[in-house]
Amino acid sequence: MLVNEWGGPEVLELAELPEPEPGDGQVRIRVSAAGVNFADTHARENSYIAKYELPMVPGTEVAGTLDDGTRVVALTQGGGYAEYALAERSQVWPLPGGLGDHEALALLIQGLTAWHLYRTCARLAGGETVVVHSAAGGTGSVAVQLGRHMGAGRVVATASSEEKRALALELGADAAVDGAPGGLAERLIEANAGEHVDVVFEMAGGRVFEESMKALAPLGRIVVYGIAGREQVELRTGALMRRSHAVIGFWLMHLLGRPEMMDGPLAELFELAAAGDLRPQLGGVYALDDARRAHEDLEARRTTGKLVLKVA
Repeated sequence: MLVNEWGGPEVLELAELPEPEPGDGQVRIRVSAAGVNFADTHARENSYIAKYELPMVPGTEVAGTLDDGTRVVALTQGGGYAEYALAERSQVWPLPGGLGDHEALALLIQGLTAWHLYRTCARLAGGETVVVHSAAGGTGSVAVQLGRHMGAGRVVATASSEEKRALALELGADAAVDGAPGGLAERLIEANAGEHVDVVFEMAGGRVFEESMKALAPLGRIVVYGIAGREQVELRTGALMRRSHAVIGFWLMHLLGRPEMMDGPLAELFELAAAGDLRPQLGGVYALDDARRAHEDLEARRTTGKLVLKVA
């Protein structure tokens, strides 16, 4: 799926390109499934943290087989929405037996992100209350399930519909509230028995970020890992000092080239899934040439769990 001009889902076009040849330190993967991430919608518009050049094939994670037949999951530097993709050897992981492509993709970017939100960014202390926004989504659904494993005392989820809030409760949240910005701070505090919360995982931006800050207790942390609402927020240092708040940004791409921050956490996630202690939430499966609809559904919040494009 090729992007020849920046824009909405309509700019995704099916195209025929030469089969890529791996360079030094790279491997070629015959793609069976490509993960769809909200960041891909930003890439399609060239409005993400990283900047791209045209023409561009989106997609930063794939599952498939190497030339020798080994089943793997991999992070790519783009190019995932295709029959073949290239990846650095250090960003390729063999799949354990019994773990399907869809499950593995649900644990790669979203799972690693959720793990690092707790451990690397928030540095959660035992018993603290964590708010997980968009709790029915790919990262949110993993973060809710990891709460107890990471030592959270209480997990408060937000989601946009009753159905999604019910899913969050099923996955282990102690409370689930409407994630709409109006009155959000009050709902979060009420869901935490009238107390301000310790940690918030936030990926919307705009008023959701501002309301989340209002709900933070002194010494609370808000971890920003997305700007789904496409609305930036400005901060004043005095406001941070007044309540000893911390705002931490996280982008998984900064972990590339740091295997000690990737291999261990991913193995832990795979083990939790194999033991049944972590259930990757599998969302819609779309044909490769139906990538436009996948982007439309994701942006319209019609989805839950991990979306994938079925390729081979």
